[in-house]
Amino acid sequence: MIRAAALAIVLAVLALPASAQHQHAGMDGMPGMDMPAPAVSAPAPAASTMGDMAMPARAASGAPMPMPMPMHGDAASAAHVMPHDTQPGLHPGTMTGMPAQDDAAQPSARPMAMGRMQGGPPPADARSPDYSDGVAPSHLPGMDMGESARFALLQFDQLEAFAGRDEHGQRWELHGWYGNDDDKLLLRSEGERIRSRVSEGDVEALWSHAVAAYWDTTLGARHDLGDGPRRDWLAIGMQGLAPYWFEVEATAYVGPSGRTAARLRADYEVLFTQQLILQPELEANLYGRDDPRRGIGRGLSDLQFGLRLRYEIRREFAPYVGVQFVHRMGRTADLVRAAGSPVTDRQLVAGVRLWF
Repeated sequence: MIRAAALAIVLAVLALPASAQHQHAGMDGMPGMDMPAPAVSAPAPAASTMGDMAMPARAASGAPMPMPMPMHGDAASAAHVMPHDTQPGLHPGTMTGMPAQDDAAQPSARPMAMGRMQGGPPPADARSPDYSDGVAPSHLPGMDMGESARFALLQFDQLEAFAGRDEHGQRWELHGWYGNDDDKLLLRSEGERIRSRVSEGDVEALWSHAVAAYWDTTLGARHDLGDGPRRDWLAIGMQGLAPYWFEVEATAYVGPSGRTAARLRADYEVLFTQQLILQPELEANLYGRDDPRRGIGRGLSDLQFGLRLRYEIRREFAPYVGVQFVHRMGRTADLVRAAGSPVTDRQLVAGVRLWF
């Protein structure tokens, strides 16, 4: 009886249609999920479809179809644009293992046009090879950052009134320039006015040339003002920013009849805040020979030390108060003492520092 039942089941299975047998074969019809197919005489279906996407059918011989492996990065990009002769039967831009479709039937299957990547030479139809889109560089004043651009500045470092033990008056110290980063026309002047007249002072016109990142050489002329005969000098020197942010200026002078002189200056800025600044300043003057008519002796003539505290309401305008010490030395001290003036003087000062 058991044998009879088993024989009936076998006959029932053989009696099923071929299509039903294929559907019950599991996931054999899906690419990459192929299982060895039972040997049947019925032909395999041509293809099964799912929506608009064509699915490949099992080969008539029953051999499994390979499953495409996922690709990433450059490999995926290369496969996406691989030409016909490297992947027979594939349309450019289609997935591996998918049959090519008619472009007219499925417009979305057309290959995607890739845009030009950034960098490299400009395209042939570019309006301007430098990508400026035809816009010319700006010529607004002060916006030219080239080394050849010329600028101008006039700055009063000291414009003050002073009160000493025996003398009261006004003092000025200024510098200005016109030129570019390499070469400038430089103007410097300093002096004192006592009892409504200029007692001493000088004016210098120099050509400044950059020789290093923070240093310039100077060459020009100096003209003395004030009491006594006027003196003219040929000036040559150097100025710049020394280590630790010291502003330094050193100038040598040569005049007629073998007259020589030198001036050394240095100043520094101590920032308590961005607006409250203390500025110490030191100056020394030397002369190669006596000039009694101007009250000057040879050697180290005088030392001047100033200490000024300013408040920058704006960078261009800063009132200040301070103190100035003046000490005459050597032969100059003898001449000053003989004229009845103090050798050492302490002066209180108040003024304004401005530039434009």
